[in-house]
Amino acid sequence: MIQKIQKKYALSEQGAKDLVKACLACALQNLSFMLPAGLLYCLVRDLLNGGIDTEQSVFYIVGCMIVLLFIFIVTWFQYNATYLSTYIESGIRRISLAEKLRKIPLSFFGKKDLADLTSTIMADCAFLETAFSHFIPELVGSIISTILITVSLFLFDWRMALAALWVLPVSLLIVVCSSGVQERLSQRQMDAKMACADGIQECIETIRDLKANNAETAYLAGLDKKIKSVEKRAIINEFGTAVFVISASMLLKLGIATVALTGSVLLIQGSLDILTFFMFLLVVSRLYDPFQSALQNLAAIIASKTNIARMKEILDHPVQTGSNVLTNDGYDIVFSHVGFSYNRRETVLKDISFTAKQGEVTALVGPSGGGKTTVSRLAARFWDIDHGKITVGNMDISKVEPETLMSLYSIVFQDVTLFNNTILENIRIGKKDASDAEVIAAAKLANCEEFAKKLPDGWNSMIGENGCELSGGERQRISIARAFLKDAPIILLDEATASLDVENETLIQSALSRLIKNKTVLVIAHRMRTVAGADKIVVLSDGLVAEQGTPEELYKKKSLYSRMVKLQTKGQNWTLS
Repeated sequence: MIQKIQKKYALSEQGAKDLVKACLACALQNLSFMLPAGLLYCLVRDLLNGGIDTEQSVFYIVGCMIVLLFIFIVTWFQYNATYLSTYIESGIRRISLAEKLRKIPLSFFGKKDLADLTSTIMADCAFLETAFSHFIPELVGSIISTILITVSLFLFDWRMALAALWVLPVSLLIVVCSSGVQERLSQRQMDAKMACADGIQECIETIRDLKANNAETAYLAGLDKKIKSVEKRAIINEFGTAVFVISASMLLKLGIATVALTGSVLLIQGSLDILTFFMFLLVVSRLYDPFQSALQNLAAIIASKTNIARMKEILDHPVQTGSNVLTNDGYDIVFSHVGFSYNRRETVLKDISFTAKQGEVTALVGPSGGGKTTVSRLAARFWDIDHGKITVGNMDISKVEPETLMSLYSIVFQDVTLFNNTILENIRIGKKDASDAEVIAAAKLANCEEFAKKLPDGWNSMIGENGCELSGGERQRISIARAFLKDAPIILLDEATASLDVENETLIQSALSRLIKNKTVLVIAHRMRTVAGADKIVVLSDGLVAEQGTPEELYKKKSLYSRMVKLQTKGQNWTLS
């Protein structure tokens, strides 16, 4: 049962156990609230039988105190079993989602955006906090307590029990039958929220371009429609839920009328005593309140399926696995008939075969969209290939755990990601246990000293969110400094000098020349002069290796590589006239 609860509600094992405890605690609390009714029944019985003496008065006074104490203890237990346990589980759930995201192949993130994932980890988890602290325990607790009370009512008088309880299954059926409608409404509301969140995030990220193109008014008009759509969907969703829940709640009220009517008839016929009649009126007035809340909780649980499905999409996604032990002999990277597609309709690489040897610089060039960046990502197992084989030192990388494999790589991406921290801490990402002296040495190799000493706090200067206080070239140099600091045997450079001016590009290339000694280097570049000194050129076009060889060999062939060199040379001579 615990495993089924885990799977159904995306919980940890302890969270599933705590949910069971919470349900039982809510049931016990509901039953405890019936104890005052029991005392009152006994009191009325004694009064009708001739009154109460001093000893009985003491009994009822002490009984009231004991009942209150018992209700207090049960409520305290219920509070801990629901709210406190839920908050702990919420933290575990967020951590487990983050851990799963860390292990999921990067292909997953190509289908998701930041707003969607952030909403899943924060908003969906927050909604489920409410579901697991209020909705589910109270619903199950109400059902359990209602069943127990139902059995006891039938023991008193089955006719009155039927009059009191017939409304319960009918009301429950109304809400259950609405599940399909509520799920569709909830999904549409979620889609509207995600469209709005995406629009807001996109607006913030692209505000510079919107201003530059006088497109703010038009964009904000579209964003306003998305915001109004969220409002509209929220109203429709609430109305759709209310139609069923309020109808079911109104039906519950008929139970009091049928109890009164049935009891009156039986009382007139002489087949029911006044005390039993009073007891049923007393019980049903207390019985329907928790069940009415249970109907609202049931509707909320149905709506929460959308949030749970979004979390399960992450938790159930297959992860990349492999050995934690490296068995490579050297660091040659070999692509053997590799094919890859981001999805079934989009084939990126068809049949890629080449070798990037240790101690050499292998450059990947070719037209945009040819697969250069994809090849470099596959070399580090950011994605898993569809067919073929990639090895590092004769070690199949698909058999190695991704984080273990990454210890062999230093990577400089074309798009630099920095953190709102100091220069030193941003570079220290390359090697977390590095001393300040090691970090500064790597920074100097990447020519970071020039701009660092101009900042107020030098190396300890905060650089803002994603390095907003720095220029593009300065941000790129921090990224290169990370690679120096990590000092891994394989280096992947994706347009590493694209944002640098000529002077800094020359300095970085000189430093890279020292860094790459006896290492495997895979370089992606669009500027032919950047890779003119490479040991090997691999030209990629339309997902295939169009040609490969040394720069001199390929230039003499007068094919794709030589044509690209000539076109870029011609472009460099272009001037404004």
